[in-house]
Amino acid sequence: MVFKRRDRRPIWQAALDFLYPRGGWARAFEYVKHRVRRLPDTPEKISRGVWAGVFTSFTPFYGLHFVIAVLIAKLMRGNMLAALMGTFFGNPLTYIPIAVAALQSGYLLTGVRTDVEGIGRNFARAFEDLRHNFMAIFTDEVAHWDYLASFYDELFYPYMVGGVIPGVICATVCYYISVPLIGAYQNGRRKRLRAKLDQLRHPRDGDGPGLG
Repeated sequence: MVFKRRDRRPIWQAALDFLYPRGGWARAFEYVKHRVRRLPDTPEKISRGVWAGVFTSFTPFYGLHFVIAVLIAKLMRGNMLAALMGTFFGNPLTYIPIAVAALQSGYLLTGVRTDVEGIGRNFARAFEDLRHNFMAIFTDEVAHWDYLASFYDELFYPYMVGGVIPGVICATVCYYISVPLIGAYQNGRRKRLRAKLDQLRHPRDGDGPGLG
């Protein structure tokens, strides 16, 4: 069996499409909204999945958002596919506002204080520790954890704690918006399908033979 690579785009093009999709983010959001509305589930269950995905976007566990969103949706008995789509609430256009809201809330709740320069310094030092500790695996160097500990105390932990409040607020707003919208869409779709079925069963003159 021969497996063919479908996507022959260069890696840089794939990365660029992630940062800014070919049709623009407005079109990407429309696509996600369309897919969510067409999911075969109740509006409440789909919206609980959306809640899980949006809330997960406010956590600092980047790279694990899909996994966390599915787990939360499962606990809430929500639609897991809707949870995956809900994570797109976090995207290159919203990452900065989400991070600012989460960190400000976290600093207020934990009492930790740092500035923009401190944030950049913590990132740089954390990557320095990661690089050093990786190389220490293959050499006689001793692993260092001081910078990583500082990164956890001053950034990761406040972000994790502070993301809960804005995450719950945004996710809940999205839930209450999604339920009536999805319900209205599903009702309208069912009416259109019934109308088409009735037309097939009882065609008017010139519409062709019916089903009855």
